[in-house]
Amino acid sequence: MADILVLYYSRNGATESLAREVCNGVDAVKGMSAQLRTVPSVSAVTEAIESDVPESGPPYATAEDFRNCAGLVIGSPSHFGNMAASLKYFLDGTLSEWLKGSAVGKPAGLFASTGSLHGGQETTLLTMAVPLLHHGMIIVGVPYTEPALSSTKSGGTPYGPTHVTWNRDRDELSKEEIELSRALGKRVAEIAARLAN
Repeated sequence: MADILVLYYSRNGATESLAREVCNGVDAVKGMSAQLRTVPSVSAVTEAIESDVPESGPPYATAEDFRNCAGLVIGSPSHFGNMAASLKYFLDGTLSEWLKGSAVGKPAGLFASTGSLHGGQETTLLTMAVPLLHHGMIIVGVPYTEPALSSTKSGGTPYGPTHVTWNRDRDELSKEEIELSRALGKRVAEIAARLAN
């Protein structure tokens, strides 16, 4: 089995819900397995505020997870049209992996969540793509051959799946958001499998 690292940061649950649907798409591909990981919050002070192990949910990602994965799908809430600082902090810590070229040629997908329709989800996806391009990764999107991309009235872009909260529970995904998240996970896993062969 080859691992696809599904890495996310989520404070209120919406981005985590997308991540879990991405995992379902990855796991649907024979020979591929989703490895769900998160990152800790960052602090404005120098003293750590969280333990090394999260109280609940998946473990924190490590450089080894990043190095050993066959592909990556990364997700964040939109913070002023940008990825969350916690995710950026993790990516900034992958310099040694960049120097080794350990991610070169691996497929990568992106997903995001926002509180409103024009909350910056597309720019958030693009900000996450930039460091991955520097790593030499192959960015995988969601093509318009996915019917949910044309029918969604909430989240979803060709750059990657998105979730729009509106007045719903933060982690309640629409049918189209679920379909697009699974489609991205499946696409990244299928491309990783082809590249491995």
